[in-house]
Amino acid sequence: MLTARCGFVLPFFLSAFCMVLPLNPALAQDVGVVVRTVQSEQIADPLEALGTLKPNEFVTVTANVAETIEAILFESGQRVAQGAVLARLESAEEQAVLQEARYTVDEAESQLERIRAVAKRGDASQSLLDEKQREFYVARARLAAIESRLANRVIRAPFSGRVGLRNVSAGAYVAPGDVITTLVDDSLMKLDFNVPSLFLASLRPGVAIRARARALGDRYFDGVVESIDNQVDPVSRSVTVRALLDNAAGHLQAGLLMEVVLQSNPRTALVVPESALVQQRDEHYLFVVREQGAGLAVEKTQVNIGVRLNGRVEVLAGVAAGDRIVVDGTLKLQDGVAIFTLDRSPAMGD
Repeated sequence: MLTARCGFVLPFFLSAFCMVLPLNPALAQDVGVVVRTVQSEQIADPLEALGTLKPNEFVTVTANVAETIEAILFESGQRVAQGAVLARLESAEEQAVLQEARYTVDEAESQLERIRAVAKRGDASQSLLDEKQREFYVARARLAAIESRLANRVIRAPFSGRVGLRNVSAGAYVAPGDVITTLVDDSLMKLDFNVPSLFLASLRPGVAIRARARALGDRYFDGVVESIDNQVDPVSRSVTVRALLDNAAGHLQAGLLMEVVLQSNPRTALVVPESALVQQRDEHYLFVVREQGAGLAVEKTQVNIGVRLNGRVEVLAGVAAGDRIVVDGTLKLQDGVAIFTLDRSPAMGD
């Protein structure tokens, strides 16, 4: 009879003890957790958009006069320096006219100097001196006009860059406006994208962006906002933003569709690991480490959060820089539980 009673009473008290113990932090064993210090850092609000790449400079290279092409001096896709000769048009007739004009200028200048010398002695009238001076100026102006026409028969690169496809061959007859090739300065690329006008206040030149093109895999390119358009589209209620991307390596090409992440509203904020955050319904908490006698305990503290940033969370209120919080082991904690710190994450089931 006595054995039967003990077998009934002992399990009852053991079960009651096990139910009460976890609800009393003062009776619980210290829990091992990983602790980190709350720090402030520079963050920004990510804003996603789609944009199209454009070269820093672009020009269609055309002929200025109607003439036969004498020589093509570039290959498709070649890089050229500013002022490099891309093509020459036939200019034999202009060269002959140029030589004649130079002789005319030299002769007019010689006659002008002789008349000036005679006029100093009083043996030549002022009207004759004026006439010779006019002839010299006319000859010099005619020479400049011929040199300009001759320069139009040499087609040069207006800036350094990479030429496109060659559309003509030597011996072909071209007229003004006929396309010989294109030239782009792709050392720096312009990325134009639209942003809702709601974010206009947080946009300004110098804001950082990151972009990628699916055609180029997982490679990302960093840049900065250069300028913002001066008007909002009345239909889409968006504004065009232009960013600059360095392309010294030559990976980017005009026309690529880019996925853009713009870092708007840059600021200094308190940031904690997302693993430290405990959510209960619509409320968020952190376990803040406090001294308790000779040991440590946690205080469950409600916080207001901002943006989430790849495993981190902005904290708007509730903790301060320098506070120590639990970042691993929160599942074992409740308000007031005593803890000890670990140098590594606690193992599953500890």
